Amino acid sequence: MKILAAMSGGVDSAVAAARAVEAGHEVVGVHLALSRMPGTLRTGSRGCCTVEDSMDARRAAAKLGIPFYVWDFSERFREDVVDDFVAEYAAGRTPNPCMRCNERIKFAALLDKALALGFDAVVTGHYAEVRLGADGVELHRAAAWAKDQSYVLGVLTAAQLAHAWFPLGATPSKAEVRAEAEARGLSVAAKPDSHDICFIPDGDTRGWLAERVGAEEGAILDRSGDRIGTHPGAAAFTVGQRKGLNIGYPAPDGKPRFVLEVRPVTNEVVVGPREALAIAELAGARYSWAGAAPADADAGFACEVQVRAHADPVPATARLEAGELVIRVDEPIEGVAPGQTAVVYVGTRVVGQCTIDRTVSAVPVPA
Repeated sequence: MKILAAMSGGVDSAVAAARAVEAGHEVVGVHLALSRMPGTLRTGSRGCCTVEDSMDARRAAAKLGIPFYVWDFSERFREDVVDDFVAEYAAGRTPNPCMRCNERIKFAALLDKALALGFDAVVTGHYAEVRLGADGVELHRAAAWAKDQSYVLGVLTAAQLAHAWFPLGATPSKAEVRAEAEARGLSVAAKPDSHDICFIPDGDTRGWLAERVGAEEGAILDRSGDRIGTHPGAAAFTVGQRKGLNIGYPAPDGKPRFVLEVRPVTNEVVVGPREALAIAELAGARYSWAGAAPADADAGFACEVQVRAHADPVPATARLEAGELVIRVDEPIEGVAPGQTAVVYVGTRVVGQCTIDRTVSAVPVPA
């Protein structure tokens, strides 16, 4: 096949490209430039797609003997990922920019361009597997659950999965990938993994958001609606947050307070005890299926749901109802906020996902 290898400059994508070459495919490497101002992206081990990453990707491609290009996706990245991130926070939601990047950049803009240029598939260094099932392509967890990245790929559709290849999916461990990179003479063999939000250079998310969303003082309320403090700007708070409330005095029971809700329209933040974070149900109208839709989606089907990239999946029941994917967990879970992505699994298979619009608390508001 004619393969386009997305090379971030890290060890995973370099080894994925190497395996595609070794399999006998015609491989071309491409690095995505996501900013025209490199200083606005994080550098070193804390980011991705920077100038130094581009150089690392170029060296890996040269070692593999494949053509290499840098494609400028900076405008698309700003519109579809950065602007979306700001808009979501301004609306009181907690977005996941990596999900949006996979959805709109790596497997929309990049894949569309690759197919238009005659490539058969896009290869990345994600830890996940695409398999052919009875009803078509399916997305599954990686063999190495500790490195599994199927959650952030849950936004992919059947059409996109049909042209996606993840050569690292069956690899038992990251250590094996690094050993292979070293054996192949790739200079990125020991390069640290990237993390954090790449477009916030200093890691100060609150300060970065304040410059773009604005920060106006507002009320901190308890669950009964009583004002108990003042915050510097609602957009800087997320559901589940404990630190930085600065209320000045303890709760009546002496227990810590947590952010339960962010209300951007009224610029209010609602706080309460940890047990009030427990969620019994969540739902979202922006949903998609990673392959064929479940035959029993309307009636409801047993599944597991994962609400963060490194969270444990929990047993649940999912159904389509009134234009929403509604997920009711068997036991209440914490740390769920509007804007997050809920990914639904049946066994190792990713069935689909939704962006959470609303949640139902498992703990009634006190009278």
